[in-house]
Amino acid sequence: MSPKPGSEPDPIDVSVGARIRLARKTQGLSQQALAESVGITFQQIQKYERGANRVSASMLAKIARTLDTPVAELFGANDGTRGLTDELADLLGEPGALDLLRAYARLPRPSRPALVALLAAFGKPEPDGAEGRSCP
Repeated sequence: MSPKPGSEPDPIDVSVGARIRLARKTQGLSQQALAESVGITFQQIQKYERGANRVSASMLAKIARTLDTPVAELFGANDGTRGLTDELADLLGEPGALDLLRAYARLPRPSRPALVALLAAFGKPEPDGAEGRSCP
């Protein structure tokens, strides 16, 4: 069942979608491959992953089976060992996040803090009035 036009997606639907996206990406599957394996279009997978459309129980079971993931994990139940937090699912669902994490894991341990510091510096907001200025 789809939400009414103009209404915000239910936070539970968004959370389930983020977990589907994370599990799909972890398995290295494209939206097209997942869609074909469960018998729907990749556009429908996109809608599920955004939380725009709700996933029926039977479809959630098919998706979980394809992704070799417990349904409870996709729904957000935390069993203490495999459960993912909403924040982690959202962060890892960002485009490029898993690639970045895999590259980070391949770095020598002594190099990792420098990379984290560099990325943190990029994420800091510009001081007032400094936008558009070039370095001397």
